[in-house]
Amino acid sequence: MKIPVSFEFFPPKTPEGADKLRATRQALYAHQPEFCSVTFGAGGSTQEGTFGTVKAILEEGVAAACHFSCVGATQATVREQLATLRAMGVNRLVALRGDLPSGYGSGGEFQYASDLVAFIRAETGDAFHIEVAAYPEIHPQAKSAEADLQAFATKVKAGADSAITQYFFNADAYFRFVDDVQRLGVSVPVVPGIMPITSSTQLMRFSDACGAEIPRWIRLRLQGFGDDTASIKSFGLDVITALCEQLRAQGVPGIHFYTMNQAGATSEIIRRLTPA
Repeated sequence: MKIPVSFEFFPPKTPEGADKLRATRQALYAHQPEFCSVTFGAGGSTQEGTFGTVKAILEEGVAAACHFSCVGATQATVREQLATLRAMGVNRLVALRGDLPSGYGSGGEFQYASDLVAFIRAETGDAFHIEVAAYPEIHPQAKSAEADLQAFATKVKAGADSAITQYFFNADAYFRFVDDVQRLGVSVPVVPGIMPITSSTQLMRFSDACGAEIPRWIRLRLQGFGDDTASIKSFGLDVITALCEQLRAQGVPGIHFYTMNQAGATSEIIRRLTPA
């Protein structure tokens, strides 16, 4: 069974990075993604690069979803950005509260992602398909597991169409999350977000920052490989392919890959998942 896939990229900072990302996208387009999303820096700090990358993806004939964070934003700035995106032909958003830039106060007219979702719906009706974030292992800043589930339900009730999860390595956490939100009356598709493993140090750093749990057995195996990058990549491919197979067998609505602007590992995982 073929499963719908989508890819996340971040806006490049240099002309060389832009060229590299263009080549990455072309390699991944072979897998016919439903859409490609582009991240938005803290406080909207990468807005120009984000919008430019989204525009390039659309010009390449692929659907693009723009990340859209509301930290520090005003209704006026959001209204202006929504108009810009509509004029570009964007019809899919990933609506997030977003991280506070360092040294930044709480500022802005939106406190939660649900406030942003409600505002986008009020301003634009059904012009955008709105994705929101989901946290199977609980948002690191949530007061409790139940409070996190309620926050997710609030985002959906505000008008979200579907969700993409933070990456995880424990499929049970994902399925439990889906069961729990369905208990709250939430039935939108929740697409698992998947992070290919290509570097131990990068994975540990990201996971510590975002609260994604690396199971002890994976952490110890990675540590045991030391600087042997070939073994790390080979192990990572096996682990993530097995995770995706488990998710697919349970009928997930799709898989969203956090590509880190690299094509190799994601392509190989999809190749392994594709029936001969």
